[in-house]
Amino acid sequence: MNKTIIHNGAAMPLNPWHMLIWLLIAQIMVAFVGRSLAPLGVLIGDDLSLTKAQIGMLPAALFLGQSLVAIPAGFLVDRVGSKKLLFLLSLCLGLSFILMAVTSFYWLILLLVALGGAGYGAMHPTSNKGIIYWFSEKRGTAMGIKQMGVTLGSALAALLLLPAAAAWGWRPVMIGACLFLIVTGIFAKRFYFDPPDKAGKVMADEKPARLFASIFLLFKEKPLVLVSFGAMGLNGSQLILNTYIVLYAYEYIGISLVLAGMLLVISEVSGSFGRVAWGMISDNLFQGKRIIVLVIVAAFSIAASITIALMPPGTPFWVLVPLTVLFGFCISGFNGIWMNAATELVPIEQAGIASGFSLMLGSWGVIIGPPLFGYIVDATGSFTYGWLFMAGILSAVIVLLLIAMGIVKKESQKAGG
Repeated sequence: MNKTIIHNGAAMPLNPWHMLIWLLIAQIMVAFVGRSLAPLGVLIGDDLSLTKAQIGMLPAALFLGQSLVAIPAGFLVDRVGSKKLLFLLSLCLGLSFILMAVTSFYWLILLLVALGGAGYGAMHPTSNKGIIYWFSEKRGTAMGIKQMGVTLGSALAALLLLPAAAAWGWRPVMIGACLFLIVTGIFAKRFYFDPPDKAGKVMADEKPARLFASIFLLFKEKPLVLVSFGAMGLNGSQLILNTYIVLYAYEYIGISLVLAGMLLVISEVSGSFGRVAWGMISDNLFQGKRIIVLVIVAAFSIAASITIALMPPGTPFWVLVPLTVLFGFCISGFNGIWMNAATELVPIEQAGIASGFSLMLGSWGVIIGPPLFGYIVDATGSFTYGWLFMAGILSAVIVLLLIAMGIVKKESQKAGG
């Protein structure tokens, strides 16, 4: 339903789907820069003479920054709304990555990537809050569309930035992408509005100490905690695929760097469709039940990871394409369902901090997963054991999610009885 606000003295009708467009654009551009570390990792590694484990530390640093800021960002957006934060988060990520692109000290690069991760990670609770408040119906679909921005941004980074960086170097290309992000943040701040009945509402009695009390209460929400730990494994697996699919296809399978980059594009585009499709499936086939959909996603991802582990060197590109489509559709398509589950397991006024809480826990999978996968590959000299490691992690995820489903079912029966 349209809402009307007073802007510059004039009444302005607002459509939730128009606001979704700006949230989507902001999400795409933040991912375009933040997730560029995966496709550019092979070039950054060559430039700085990094091991595969060190390349894996780049996205790990990004998500370390995300994990540290996720709860404070969720707490803040619950109180000041999304509009004020959109530009600030874009500026934080953009400036951090510009500085990262002009240094050659590995430790400083990791520090600046982590700082940029604060802007990258805070965008999730900021944009999630907008979805929760603007959409009371079709929320799974709307969240899937918004979350599609992450995989679209990553796909665009692989499609545009990798060839450009191969031609002109990763540093100037990174700086140009960051400047584009900052300009986009200015436009998003100008044209996005919070719902008129929610914008800028800050309770007079709120104190910073209540942040810690809110976090403590969330740890008592067992289904939320279990879903967040499950998301840890799903997130780690997603970033393992994003970080190493190019290296795997280029170094192990033996296809060209351009075709290897295309596999990342295919994976992320498939994930973009997956984020919308899984949201629609959850809304229409499972009556808004999110956790069972996450179980299905994890099961298909296990099958894909075992299959890719069995691929021999010299496998043709066309054989890898359908496998990559399935893998990306599932492991890069779950995020909207996860965000819906995290925000809907608590009252709506806690949606922001619940989103941040789940992001904090879920991000640790990305911090630990890619470096550990890289270590396994370095130690064994083969990607096979790395992909089997992913399958094992996803099996544990299914167990956690099934336990969460059981708790939710019991609580629903008690409430109904």
